[in-house]
Amino acid sequence: MIVNFGTANATAAQSAEHTVRTWNAMQFARTPLKSTLLLWVIFASVTALSGAAQQTTNESQKAEPPGQQDSVGTFKVNVNLVNLYFVTKDKHGTLVPNLAQDQFEVLEDGQPQTIKYYKADASQPLTLGLLVDTSGSEARMLGTEQEVAGQFIGTVLREKDLAFLISFDVNVDLLQDLTARSQDLRAALRKTQINTGGGGGIPGMGGGPIPHARPRGTLLYDAIYLASQEKLKHEVGRKAMIIFTDGDDQGSQTSLGQAIEAAQKADTIVYVILVYDPRFIRGDREMRRLCEETGGRVIVVGTKPDKLKKALEEVSDELRSQYYIGYTPANRKADGAFRKVTIHTKSEDYKVQVRKGYYAPRE
Repeated sequence: MIVNFGTANATAAQSAEHTVRTWNAMQFARTPLKSTLLLWVIFASVTALSGAAQQTTNESQKAEPPGQQDSVGTFKVNVNLVNLYFVTKDKHGTLVPNLAQDQFEVLEDGQPQTIKYYKADASQPLTLGLLVDTSGSEARMLGTEQEVAGQFIGTVLREKDLAFLISFDVNVDLLQDLTARSQDLRAALRKTQINTGGGGGIPGMGGGPIPHARPRGTLLYDAIYLASQEKLKHEVGRKAMIIFTDGDDQGSQTSLGQAIEAAQKADTIVYVILVYDPRFIRGDREMRRLCEETGGRVIVVGTKPDKLKKALEEVSDELRSQYYIGYTPANRKADGAFRKVTIHTKSEDYKVQVRKGYYAPRE
């Protein structure tokens, strides 16, 4: 299978490192847009920035005590720090804000952990991935998704936030690369169109259909994997993915388990807006597993525009009501193993919505 993660308009600052990516099965090949000379310039710049970051880290470690809660720079450079962004709700599903640190207990593989950083309102910039199902089963709902999601983009993105847009059907296409410009995202969203592999679609915003081993399908799991691995994994801070789909995957070479693992390794919370035509198959169970494992949730919309608008309002509220906890795990083994994480509150009336765990780094 060949999937084209199509070209997209990027800002001038991003264009130096923007690439055209082609995926063949599970292996990625990258073709730089600039010359070898420019690559050397980028390499030199990255080297200088890396040295500056290391110097800053050393200075901050001397200047600030380990318990300093607002040391945001440490979040980015301390590879041993586990970052957890989560929301707390009461028994009715209402968000519960402003709880004190002593109301929470963090367990890793059943063992209590010492909370090193805590914030009752996670105000770090957000990196958001929007994934839109443009397969044939979404034909009746795409217009509504374009309208309501466009409104959502305009309200959820704030200064310093970034977002990108991917469509998936028989192909996976990057329609808009990371940008802070909501108008660019909305413009790309308006250009999405249904593609069933019959030659009528416009994959990659201008290319013809890419040859595919299976001429028709919905590459949902591939899209999640690629968004996590190629985009979100390289970002820091708060990250989320919102997927508009009926949840039915057809033809992906990535399994659901591999897609979940990629999202977990990218520290990404996944929300699924289940938009579906009753005439087609739905993947409710698979999408609930995906969201529960990553700390998000599924919101069932069906074909009702008012439910879609309400669903996005709920997601926006949750993203703006997140708590943050950072801790250095007692288990220091760099074995790449999955570590199960749970957060409890002192009140039995409260429930924490958080990812199920993380993958430890390897040597």
